[in-house]
Amino acid sequence: MKKAKKVIFISFLAWGVILAGCSSSESEEEDPTLKEKASVTVIEGEQEGKAEESAEESAVQYYYTANEGGSISKIDAATNSVESSIEVEGSVHNVQVSPDGKMIGATVVPSMGGHGHSDGKEMSAKALFYSIESDELIQEVEVGNHPAHIVFTEDGKYAVVTNNEDNTISIIDMKNFTVIDTVIIGKGPHGFRISDDSKKAYIANMGEDTVSVVDLESMAEEKRIKVGAAPVTTGVTSDGKTLVATLNGENALAIVDLATDKVEKVPVGTGPAQVYIDVKDQFAYVANQGTEEAPSNTVTVINLAAKNVTAEIETGKGSHGVVSSPDNKRVYVTNMFEDTVSIIDIVENKVIETIEVKGIPNGISITE
Repeated sequence: MKKAKKVIFISFLAWGVILAGCSSSESEEEDPTLKEKASVTVIEGEQEGKAEESAEESAVQYYYTANEGGSISKIDAATNSVESSIEVEGSVHNVQVSPDGKMIGATVVPSMGGHGHSDGKEMSAKALFYSIESDELIQEVEVGNHPAHIVFTEDGKYAVVTNNEDNTISIIDMKNFTVIDTVIIGKGPHGFRISDDSKKAYIANMGEDTVSVVDLESMAEEKRIKVGAAPVTTGVTSDGKTLVATLNGENALAIVDLATDKVEKVPVGTGPAQVYIDVKDQFAYVANQGTEEAPSNTVTVINLAAKNVTAEIETGKGSHGVVSSPDNKRVYVTNMFEDTVSIIDIVENKVIETIEVKGIPNGISITE
């Protein structure tokens, strides 16, 4: 559309020059400065058009996987090849792309060198922020014990981290990378999403059967919605009317009407982990992980309006993280127990490619 407008503008300007010439007397010579201005305008328009084309061609889309083995994989979405690997000291659980597409945030649990917390040492857990352009570390921020997921508000003001062992969330001010508040919520908070208006966070509490609704303006827990056994992650539609939560303990997806808090459940595969709602708010994609001893290997596709299953897609062992592309053509799924990512064609509802990544891929996120 931008290029078309420029062509139309140039055409009108050229006609203006012609008409101006015709309105002068036949004995007068055409003003050479008008020709020069028209020529310059055309050249500038062509240069701008070429610059736009060049920018479009050079824009590369990436998706990232958080690898519990201690790295973040940066993958070119056009070629599905790993472009780089960011090495991290500790276990990387989740990764998210910022709304402006300039950085990624990741949650990291440090390696303890032993089993659990028997040595009595405190875990200096962190949220790390990296440049998408250069892969360089921008900032690290200490958060609570065993950070699980990190999500940016759409307005870019905050990054929110769930602290699974503290039953809290850390709210990070992105202007200065400082934790400005810690909010107590439900037991075992894990995955979550934030509303498109940046006002509310919907957090799945794995240690109980609830989702905490946190008001990000007052920075306080507003209420808890009882959804079902062991909710792992949530999703919320762009209009803020419908909430979904994976129920690991029931092998189901809870669909919640946020106007009434009424819950309906749709059966999915074994051990559902993450869920992602497509950009059109039509379908929810549920990654079914199972367990390491008995891994599941499917993604369940649910029509949110009809509240029924439309497809069951075979992926890899231990399907965990899931995200759909902004153009609504692909779904990407991490398979924890075989170190791969499955790329799903949304129209065909089948895996079209599987790629290898390094070290137990968990969370996943994609640039716009």
